[in-house]
Amino acid sequence: MSRLIVVSNRTPGKGPAAGGLAVALRKTLAERDGFWFGWSGRLVDRPDSEAVFEDIEGIKVGKIDLTRDDHHAYYAGFSNSILWPSFHLRLDLATIEGHWYEGYRRVNAQFAQALLPHIAPDDVIWVHDYHMIPLASELRHLGINNRIGFYLHIPFPTVDALYAIPHHNELMRDLSRYDLIGMQANRDVSAFTEFADHQSPSTLSGSPLKSVDFSRTEVAAFPIGSDPEAFARLAVSPAATKMVRRMERALGDQALVLGVDRLDYSKGLPQRVEAYEKLLANNASLRRQVHLLQVAPPSRDTIKEYQETSDTLDAMVGRLMGRFAEPDWQPVTYVKRAYGQPSLAGLYRLARVGLVTPLRDGMNLVAHEYVASQDPHDPGVLVLSRFAGAAEIFEDALLVNPFDTDETAEALRLALNMPIEERRHRWERLMAGAHDHSVDRWAESYLSRLAPTGQNGQPAPVRDVLYLDSVA
Repeated sequence: MSRLIVVSNRTPGKGPAAGGLAVALRKTLAERDGFWFGWSGRLVDRPDSEAVFEDIEGIKVGKIDLTRDDHHAYYAGFSNSILWPSFHLRLDLATIEGHWYEGYRRVNAQFAQALLPHIAPDDVIWVHDYHMIPLASELRHLGINNRIGFYLHIPFPTVDALYAIPHHNELMRDLSRYDLIGMQANRDVSAFTEFADHQSPSTLSGSPLKSVDFSRTEVAAFPIGSDPEAFARLAVSPAATKMVRRMERALGDQALVLGVDRLDYSKGLPQRVEAYEKLLANNASLRRQVHLLQVAPPSRDTIKEYQETSDTLDAMVGRLMGRFAEPDWQPVTYVKRAYGQPSLAGLYRLARVGLVTPLRDGMNLVAHEYVASQDPHDPGVLVLSRFAGAAEIFEDALLVNPFDTDETAEALRLALNMPIEERRHRWERLMAGAHDHSVDRWAESYLSRLAPTGQNGQPAPVRDVLYLDSVA
């Protein structure tokens, strides 16, 4: 069996993996042989051109260092101040600096140069996420004709949003260098196909941009999931039970509404707090009967737009408390720190409502984890944004438009009052979906498509490098 090379911005560290993706990729690498390659997390004045390899809990990991300027341009700059907001349809939050693109490509070229000596002819290369879009192009230019796949963990933008991204045609040409592009949802494949079918408009000079040839690139949806059985076990573990008991003492008879998100403007947290405020305003009987716990650890807090989201949320939670809190009752708890998976699994299991309402999301694994953690005899209700990729899987959730806070408030009311028979029926179908789209099945289905074997068991023919370069 050919080796697997996984490439991502960051590499796994020591200790328990933080999420299902890291667990699945570690397991996949252990079964196929190969290594994980990415940035070391170190910023140095003069990075070594050669990667440093080490064994991390049985997985071979290759790492390179970056300069501070290159990392800023590549990561905080082009990746997270241009691509992230644009792919999430928040063009109003995109900040464009021309030199960031140069740094973005420079880092991808550095990755390719450092990876090159370690690639064997039959290796399969799996590249992850928007930080690494140009990597296949850089590898092809160095003569690599192996099967290379790309998986986008965030949504793919609409055509209009794509046109707003600097050098978007070059980025799409970079994507054409991959043999297989995996997306989270069918809506992302549709958006990609729309661009591929129509290509770019004319430039300012009136000359049409040269079209990109995607005839050798396959694009398909591979919805990622969690490990539902692992979360089901975790939800009744001693650590989870300890968290449940603590919360039960604090809540008394109140029903828990739970949100767990990174503090990111794509997650719709201000709209969520507004919807909860409307729930309390419109349903006086629910006061003292319900409590919102929002867990939102900060992320990318050096970027201005993230700081503004944090400030907005602080003000809204304060307003909610001032309007509804009593000396002996608080309607909301807002926590700006992360919790371990056992504690989260316990909170998921206790919550009568899982409130997952991003404005736009690739998949949203919190929805999967919440479903998997429920008590089958007394499950909670998932209130889910229809703009999350998870909405294509979890049709039996209460699907809402997170921009319509009246609709979300009404969904909360329905969830809190839902009879147990309906809750069980909905949960059984949700859990079936979680099993069908587990993270193990995701990795297996993607890799079987990326490196199909013929009747003789040999890998599929590799891509013709000259063909790719000829369409540039």
